[in-house]
Amino acid sequence: MPEIGEVAKLVHQLHKHLVGKTLSSIRVADDTIVFKDTTSELFKNAIAGKKVAGAGQQGKYFWIAMSSPPHIVAHLGMTGWMSFTNETSGFYKAKKEDNEWPPKHWKFLLSIAEDPNCKIAFTDPRRLGRIRLVDCDASQIRNHSPLKENGPDPVIDREKLSKDWFTERIKKKKVPVKAWLLDQANVSGVGNWVGDEILYNAKIHPEQYTNSLTDIQLSQLHESILSVCSIAVETLADQERFPEEWLMKHRWSKGKKDKKLPNGQKIEFVKVGGRTSAFIPTVQRKTGLTASETTGGTKEAADMDDDGSQIGDLKPAEKGATAPKTKKSAPKKMGSRKRKTKGEDEDEDEDDANGVEGEDEDESAEDEEPEPTPKKRKQSNNTLEKKRPAFKPVVKSRHTTGQDGNKRRQSTRKGAK
Repeated sequence: MPEIGEVAKLVHQLHKHLVGKTLSSIRVADDTIVFKDTTSELFKNAIAGKKVAGAGQQGKYFWIAMSSPPHIVAHLGMTGWMSFTNETSGFYKAKKEDNEWPPKHWKFLLSIAEDPNCKIAFTDPRRLGRIRLVDCDASQIRNHSPLKENGPDPVIDREKLSKDWFTERIKKKKVPVKAWLLDQANVSGVGNWVGDEILYNAKIHPEQYTNSLTDIQLSQLHESILSVCSIAVETLADQERFPEEWLMKHRWSKGKKDKKLPNGQKIEFVKVGGRTSAFIPTVQRKTGLTASETTGGTKEAADMDDDGSQIGDLKPAEKGATAPKTKKSAPKKMGSRKRKTKGEDEDEDEDDANGVEGEDEDESAEDEEPEPTPKKRKQSNNTLEKKRPAFKPVVKSRHTTGQDGNKRRQSTRKGAK
């Protein structure tokens, strides 16, 4: 999914092709899911004919400031992006040339009045992105929802994300450090691959609990957040410009076993906070309490926000309880289990890109259930039950009535005579 570096690339393209231009036409798809707290009709009327005054970002969110309020604030979700007719704009790698316009899954289309002519489309195949209108002065966009609920951006809010601020905030939680990084209320813009890169750079295991990190580890983690996010933004998420030793350049080889870094170190994968995390076990050693080593009652996974990407605040463990519980599914009939299809889980497309198949979290729980009785045994038992006559006690009565009863009485009297 688009993270801080990919969104920086998009904002760069908006400045290049849209900022300072006047919208000559706009088409809007009727999508009540993607358009949040507004409608397609209201969105169209709010920006039609206006000039684009600016563009910016905070983490995974970006905005398009118009010449007058309201302004566009959007989140790309898992597969959202903005396409431009005069340049390739795939966020992970350049897409193959596609002359089709409008592109598939478009939500709004923009045309500009000035030269050079450029058409822009917001697309979102999985409809997990969100498009909002914020009615305020352009300079106050970040002081309104949804941006005000998010943590500081490691690049544009470098001064706010100080070492003291960071240390105080992370010590308030007792959750796996990877899950803490994914929570957008803590730090904006850190997603799955950026989080893995930060932890590898800091030499911290993704499952280790935040309250078990030493002061030295916290200091290194703070520096790694600033460093990795800065490189991701400066390079506009161009993998070719990433440092050669970064995980990002070697974790995507789908279907390839025994993934390794150029120095021979093996890349392994583990699920943390509902996401597949890549790490180097020889570098990221466990130095404190981790989720997989404990038992008991903290809730590790968090609810996703309406944009499909944000992980909410994780509940701290109760006193004396330190580990997550695995929710078991109901037992299934033999032959009823089926493999996940692509697109069922929000993390699955990213797992596929990493070369790791999406794991069924309930699979282990299903394996623990007793196997159902074979059909043959059930059928044979049922057959026996049907054939076996019901037991009925025979009661002899001296007062038998009817024709047969009269004959018996007569024979008894004759014998007595």
